[in-house]
Amino acid sequence: MKKLSLVAMMAVAALSFQACNNAAKDSKETADSVNAVKDTTTNGSTGIAVDANDAKFATDAANAGMAEVAAGKLASEKAVNPQVKEFGAMMVTDHTKVNEELMAIAKTKNITLPTAPDADHQKMAADLAAKTGKDFDKAYVDAMVDGHKKVASMLEDASKNCKDADLMAFATKTLPAVKMHLAKIEAIQKSMK
Repeated sequence: MKKLSLVAMMAVAALSFQACNNAAKDSKETADSVNAVKDTTTNGSTGIAVDANDAKFATDAANAGMAEVAAGKLASEKAVNPQVKEFGAMMVTDHTKVNEELMAIAKTKNITLPTAPDADHQKMAADLAAKTGKDFDKAYVDAMVDGHKKVASMLEDASKNCKDADLMAFATKTLPAVKMHLAKIEAIQKSMK
């Protein structure tokens, strides 16, 4: 009971400190901070049921997935190239489904996930939103190639190194789809040159 009280006091102190901090954290940083103070010695009912690296993978994957959905919505609306528009719609559909799967796993493990993409991804979305026509298409495609390479690498690492079996299975199951997305967006990128 003392340990639970200590953990609760640490969480309240962390949240209070965060509320007083002038430099606002983005949603991903907040989720990482909340997960860092959760007790890992419990079964997940009062603390977090995974180790810190697995929790970080979950927040990183959620962040990337939300960013893909947001950018995909932009591409569905703004792209002039039909292939880019179609790819954007596929990102919304596929990543929404994957995000829901990850949220379900996180809920059972008591992992706090971000509620919005981080500041870097929000800046990327704002930069994309400011572009039009072929400039938008090129910037979106370049961002998707870069993003999918990073996510594929992250999933590959998690599929080998996650200690939690459910998160490892999620990474292993998601990796082929991300690699397929990467191959498709690279082909689109090649066709645009």
